[in-house]
Amino acid sequence: MGGDDKDGYYCSICGGIPPDKITTKRVLIDGKETGIDHLDWIFEEVEKLKLADDAVLTGELMKRVKEFNYVPTKKAGEYAVALLAEYKKRQS
Repeated sequence: MGGDDKDGYYCSICGGIPPDKITTKRVLIDGKETGIDHLDWIFEEVEKLKLADDAVLTGELMKRVKEFNYVPTKKAGEYAVALLAEYKKRQS
């Protein structure tokens, strides 16, 4: 790994982000591991709303996920199901 706190860290072989510096969380969506940026923050913000209704909860999760991530229209339902399941798993 090359770089430092001032210049940023990068892989000295390929120039990309070193694996130990990747903070994007992954969620299994439609059988494929998919990176969701800001997922911890999204879950924290939605948790503050203290929502009980799954439909409203899913809507809030999707709204925030779409702010930071591309969600293919054809896969929005799969994203919604996976995100709700992941949210509930982390809450238990």
